[in-house]
Order: sequence, then structure tokens, then C-alpha cells
Amino acid sequence: MINIFTDEYFMKKALQEAEMAFEKGEIPVGAVVVVNNIVIARSHNLTELLNDVTAHAEMQAITASANYLGGKYLKDCTLYVTVEPCQMCAGALYWSQITKVVYGATDEHRGYVKMGTKLHPKTVVVSGVMADEASELMKRFFAERRK
Repeated sequence: MINIFTDEYFMKKALQEAEMAFEKGEIPVGAVVVVNNIVIARSHNLTELLNDVTAHAEMQAITASANYLGGKYLKDCTLYVTVEPCQMCAGALYWSQITKVVYGATDEHRGYVKMGTKLHPKTVVVSGVMADEASELMKRFFAERRK
């Protein structure tokens, strides 16, 4: 039997969230958190709407997941996020002890890798999943903003 619940399957859901952010004028980053092939949290950037620099997609997803699970640790959870987490989000992911992080496009300027931030030692990281789609959305967003 074919497993439809691939990293690409869930990244498409994160990309749908990023599209919602785009439509709201937010930087188009989307995220979903999955446990046992069930999406327990969906989010996208809300920094403009909430006037809050910490309202990144990942931060929203961490909070929603912790609320859903009834605890602060996201063990056995996977975060799918369209763009590499920033230093702030990576720090929150570290403390959440999330099991796996899958991201699409690399953020060569503000990503956690460039900034030298570490995730929890037990966290598995997969990068580049649907990176072209995530990158295109970001490019389209900033091209429209510069008009």
C-alpha cells in the first residue's frame, strides 16, 4: 500500500497556509504540525495583523500544538514550514523538543543555520522539501510589494 502521508503531502498544506498569509499582506510563511499523520495545528505569519514581531507561523503552530496536546513538549510531532525558521523560532522549537522539522526554502540571510542557532540535539531536520514552490511565493510577494 502506498503511503500518501509524505513530507510533500504535508508541505502542500503548509503552502496553503503561506498563500493565506500572502492574501492578508503578511510575509507568506505557512506551517502545520503533524502527529501520527494528523494535522494538529495550522498557522501562518500574523505579525502585521497582530502587530507582534513574534507572531511567526512557527510560533503560532507551537502554541496551538501545545494547547492541543495539553503540554509544552512536542515529542512525536513534526513541523512542516515553508521557509527555514529564524533564530527566534528555532529557539522556541529547541525548547519544545519537537521530534522533526521539515522546511522548504532556505533563508540565506535570517535563517537559523546562518545565525548559528541549534535545534534540540534529538530533532531531525529535513530541508528543501518543495523549496522551489516556497521560494517562488516569497519572490512573488516581495516583487508585488516593490511595485
